[in-house]
Amino acid sequence: MEKFFVYIIFSEHFGKYYRGYSKDPFQRLFQHNNKKSRYTQHFTPWKLIHLEVFDNKTDAIKREIAVKKYSKYQIEELARSKKNMLNNFQHEK
Repeated sequence: MEKFFVYIIFSEHFGKYYRGYSKDPFQRLFQHNNKKSRYTQHFTPWKLIHLEVFDNKTDAIKREIAVKKYSKYQIEELARSKKNMLNNFQHEK
């Protein structure tokens, strides 16, 4: 079954967040960092800070729309939350 992802990337240099959805968020990050996206091309480099998975495109798009309304504070809280798949890969030191 095909999966869809909602992702948030962050440009530390410019302090900007970008929210989107994709079937391949790592390929999409590569595209953002290699100036293949009109909006994000001026704010490289980008770092993936949040990732959520969905079983269908409709749910991913609905979530993306909701997340695009989030404030900076809400985005930062979301990135630290259990909803963030990336937190499953971080190890304690």
